[in-house]
Amino acid sequence: MMRNAEAGNKTAQQFRDAALPCLDDAYAFAQVLMRSEADVEQAVQECYQRALHQFDGLRGPAVRPWLLAILKAVCQEKLGEKPGRRGTPADAAGTNGTSAPRGTPTIRQLIDELPAPLGEVIALREVIDLSYKEIAEVTGIPVTTVMSRLAEARARLLAARRAAKAAPEARPTGGGSKLTVYRANAC
Repeated sequence: MMRNAEAGNKTAQQFRDAALPCLDDAYAFAQVLMRSEADVEQAVQECYQRALHQFDGLRGPAVRPWLLAILKAVCQEKLGEKPGRRGTPADAAGTNGTSAPRGTPTIRQLIDELPAPLGEVIALREVIDLSYKEIAEVTGIPVTTVMSRLAEARARLLAARRAAKAAPEARPTGGGSKLTVYRANAC
């Protein structure tokens, strides 16, 4: 019985050593998938619980993609999600603490407006800095599909950002001091 306890402690320590450095990435990815802080925290916690139970079966050094794949599954279950659907952004002002000029969307807001498959891959590449191969492991799609989704996501983000910059924030209408705010559609 003592050997089982010692083996359990050793496994738990190995899990902490391997998985805790990935916590910030898991949290950032959950923010893209879930969009509300309470749901993000619950999803990350459940992900780490599942990962600990499955850790003995993990082979190889690729902990981060494995952990993020578990997180994606947890988030999809919590949302009752079918591929392509996402939750509603709960924090339209941007969750990264930066503020953009009034009427100008932040990159985070633009990513939130992308279809789920595009938002996932762009967040995994540009926010979490995974390789194309690791993104393919997390999302369960071929590397070529990762590449095409990234290209489409980047093109849409660039177009949306250009449209937002080109659109005047506010223009006076007719007489008086009444202002009408114009906003560009992202995508």
